[in-house]
Amino acid sequence: MRRERVLITGGTGSFGKTMLNDLLGKSVPEVRIFSRDEEKQDALRNSLRSPNVQYFIGDIRDRESLDRAMAGVDCVFHAAALKQVPSCEFFPMEAVRTNILGSENVIRSAAAAKVRSVVCLSTDKAVLPVNAMGMSKAMMEKLAQALARSLGSDANTTVSMVRYGNVMYSRGSVIPLFIKQIKAGLPITITEPKMTRFLMPLRDSVALVHHAFDHAQQGDLFIRKAAASTISDLARALVELFGVPDHPIESIGWRHAEKLYETLATAQELSQSEDMGDYFRIRMDERDLNYKAYFSEGEHETISHDDYHSHNTERLDLNGVKELLLSLPEIRAELQT
Repeated sequence: MRRERVLITGGTGSFGKTMLNDLLGKSVPEVRIFSRDEEKQDALRNSLRSPNVQYFIGDIRDRESLDRAMAGVDCVFHAAALKQVPSCEFFPMEAVRTNILGSENVIRSAAAAKVRSVVCLSTDKAVLPVNAMGMSKAMMEKLAQALARSLGSDANTTVSMVRYGNVMYSRGSVIPLFIKQIKAGLPITITEPKMTRFLMPLRDSVALVHHAFDHAQQGDLFIRKAAASTISDLARALVELFGVPDHPIESIGWRHAEKLYETLATAQELSQSEDMGDYFRIRMDERDLNYKAYFSEGEHETISHDDYHSHNTERLDLNGVKELLLSLPEIRAELQT
């Protein structure tokens, strides 16, 4: 799909900036950054100084500010969200207003502007959610699919989603924290050593978004397959890379609403999915609101899949984790300072 004008909501976040740099590297003529943080926008503007980037101050909670930014756009990547699990636990209605109602504003604004493709960013925490952030993202997915269903396959605008787990060295990743603790001579603090997490470089998450832009049909949800490791091996890999193999690692216990492992797709979702090699495509349920089908009839097909999670995906050993870490330019830069 051609990308002449691309709008990124939450474009000053770690993922938004990575997506922006990727689009500029692909010579996209115009990228619009939409966010409410003028300080971050100013810092980004001064660091890039690119005539191909336009900046829009606004909040996805405000439909009018979105409409101004949306005019003439071809593709939208919707990354704006409240993402921190603890803050959403204590302020759940703020998660509702941003992650659910704000997302509705983005999709409806895009449809009104006849944007060709909207890709919404979701998270593993939306699968079997146990915390407010995950619940709000799960509702965002349901909302996006409901709006996609109402638009229909012949609409000008295609709405899709991407779902992934931990992105390495992003703002929510533990990797920058571990490196900071190593450099400060402080013990690395982990919660549960046997906890597993998917390890996805930012480059792979960007590729996932492009895959959705290029292949999405109405209501599709895409997942990129990824390897995983234990938190213990991740910490050990870092202390070995930084040449301090005896650096202390302390287990501090579980955080509020934390999961033992990340789940990217349920068994039921996988039974309706298409394996696309590096990706899963999970199709939208296109049944209409027919009460007989929901209340009098059921499915005869037996689910033969397991959930897809970080305990049963490819598990990297210590050397595998080190190799993956060294592929990240951020890690190489940290090792030189």
